Amino acid sequence: MKKYIVLAVLFLGLFVQNSCSDDAIDPEPIVSVDINNEINDFVWKGLNSEYYWQNNVPDLDNSKDNDKNSYFTYLNGYSDPEELFKSLLYKKGIEDRFSWFIDDYDVHNASFRGVSDSFGFDFGLAKTCTDCNEVIGYITYVVPNSPASDAGLKRGDIFYIFNGTELTATNYTVVNAFFTDTHISMEFATLENGVIVPKNKEVSLDIREVVENPVHYSDIITDEQGTKIGYLVYNRFRYTFHEELNSIFEEFKSQNIQELILDFRYNGGGTGITAAYLASMIYGRANTNSVFAKLVYNSKNSNENSTYPFFDTAYIYNKDGDYTGQDLIISKLSSLSKLYVITTDQTASASELIINGLSPYMQVITIGTTTYGKNVGSHTVYDSPDFSSKNINPNHKNAMQPITFKVFNKLDQSDYTQGFPPDHEVIEYASQIKPFGDLNEPLLMATLNIISGNVAKMEDLKDFHINTEKIFSSIDKKPFSKEMYILPE
Repeated sequence: MKKYIVLAVLFLGLFVQNSCSDDAIDPEPIVSVDINNEINDFVWKGLNSEYYWQNNVPDLDNSKDNDKNSYFTYLNGYSDPEELFKSLLYKKGIEDRFSWFIDDYDVHNASFRGVSDSFGFDFGLAKTCTDCNEVIGYITYVVPNSPASDAGLKRGDIFYIFNGTELTATNYTVVNAFFTDTHISMEFATLENGVIVPKNKEVSLDIREVVENPVHYSDIITDEQGTKIGYLVYNRFRYTFHEELNSIFEEFKSQNIQELILDFRYNGGGTGITAAYLASMIYGRANTNSVFAKLVYNSKNSNENSTYPFFDTAYIYNKDGDYTGQDLIISKLSSLSKLYVITTDQTASASELIINGLSPYMQVITIGTTTYGKNVGSHTVYDSPDFSSKNINPNHKNAMQPITFKVFNKLDQSDYTQGFPPDHEVIEYASQIKPFGDLNEPLLMATLNIISGNVAKMEDLKDFHINTEKIFSSIDKKPFSKEMYILPE
């Protein structure tokens, strides 16, 4: 009998122990909602981890995915991952004008190297006068070895018919076919006293792969005082063209230039490291301990905060974007105390980084119009365990290019979200466009007059034009046109 009593007590003890143990362990919640699209999960997690303004977006709060049923229900409310991406941006179009969703990261990465399917030119549109209905297109620049250059198009050429439609203030959106179609046609004209005069010239272009060297034009100009002035039209900070950029500065150095003009009027940015290399070429008196720019990330990634110094050497990348294992010795100018920069509203990002980063070291004088205003940058976020380009999810080609850091100069200055206003305002009108390097081209002429001290002559240029009113730029509508980004390690 005692034996059974003992067993009963042991059983009761075990029951009580197990009951207490069960009470101490929270059961795993049951996940009853299935996620409809794995890309949505990547979008949220990538932005939660990397986005510079993560703390400012309530739906990116760290607790958002604690309840998987609620989290998956939230993600399933978006059938399109890009729409989810846009919904998570901080003050989209106001504070964040720069983050974008990537449909195909292979195409995206190629564009960063200057490789894209293209017609090989950019253009603007303008009304022939403020109250006119007539609209003209004007070629702003042509990429060598492209369909446009093969067809003989030149900077300053004017067209008035696009794909068979005569352009007006109400129909000019027909030019959007430039971004979507593989074939376009234009009919050209001249503008004489504000009147469009047809030239009976039509050009048809078919799109093809184009590789664009951003070192578009360079020259050494000697003015009336005998001053040697280096002039460089640089259209993009592309890391696969470091050798080409450095060779220009080798020439400037060998010719002992005394002044330098950087023409950034169409330069929307590019790689931050390339900007640091260019700054090192311009201001040769800095050492590698001097700070060119500071990069500050969100609170989750503050360990990534870093600086760009001035460099003595630069990495060389091949045209596929791979580091060759070789470096080049940077050609440095040591005689400059001033830098002249030609700017427009298309001057952005890494171009503005040059202005801001060099200002503590030398006088930077800007000529043209107010720059775009972009003091932040990004890196590509992939669907991988650590959001890098390693071990990417093979099920899709989507990625993201969200803003991930803010840039400051040596003095912790970064207040140019409204752009840098020009020290000397000169507007580029369609009626005045001339080839790069033409001494009568208004922005270059104005800069040369400032260098020579002939400011009165520079002011006269403001009235020397037919008042064509700009209404469109193809550069503004291009993907990735205003960017500063970090290369993968």
